[in-house]
Amino acid sequence: MKKRFEGFQWIYLAISQFFRYFATLKTEIMMKRILFLMLMVATWVSASAQTKKVSVLGDSYSTFIGVIPANYSSFYPNDRNDVTEVEQTWWSLYTKAKGYSLEKNDSWGGTTICGTGYGRMDTSRSNFISRVDSLGNPDIIFVFGGTNDAWARAPIGEYQYSDWTKEDCKSFRPALACLIDMLGKRYPQAKLCFILNSELSEEVNESMREVCKHYGVQLVELHDIEKQNGHPSISGMKSICEQLLEAGL
Repeated sequence: MKKRFEGFQWIYLAISQFFRYFATLKTEIMMKRILFLMLMVATWVSASAQTKKVSVLGDSYSTFIGVIPANYSSFYPNDRNDVTEVEQTWWSLYTKAKGYSLEKNDSWGGTTICGTGYGRMDTSRSNFISRVDSLGNPDIIFVFGGTNDAWARAPIGEYQYSDWTKEDCKSFRPALACLIDMLGKRYPQAKLCFILNSELSEEVNESMREVCKHYGVQLVELHDIEKQNGHPSISGMKSICEQLLEAGL
């Protein structure tokens, strides 16, 4: 009887050991699966965090048919310029180089930052200020303007940093300050960067420097941009992208 009991005890111990081993093995498999899933989630979160969204507020230098709103005037593509593919634009080159995505491109050919356009026309309904709300949900905003303000010889005005009226914003300096203020309030989490074209009037250049400095906004002053018919060529577009990257953007 004692031997039978010892035999059953041995079997019981063996079965118990087997189940403990099975439970341990099952736990290890589950832990490995959990760790694998955690690693996948971490990788996805990391990739998502790095894929920043870029929006552009600009004039003809940043246009391309099919990307900007259909009712906007576009320069690109154009038979007087060798930029024929959207992938050749400065903003497409930039987002590709950084691994970012384009959120919105609200660029309208011929538009000014202020409310005065060519022939002293009132452009308050199409200027940069009027389009502040059209940029989606970006992480980075590039504002590439001032060219038409310079070419149209828009009034330069005085430096003014508050209490703007529509009449005030028909001049460049107050309009620029108003634009930066509006963008900062509308997109508080986004990094804001202004791009200044080469070969503009010193009045516009100095105004852009002063107002951007006042608000602590980064300004990239372009240089040596090759142009065809007054607009960046393929080479010029590459230079713009390279200068943005060199600026640490």
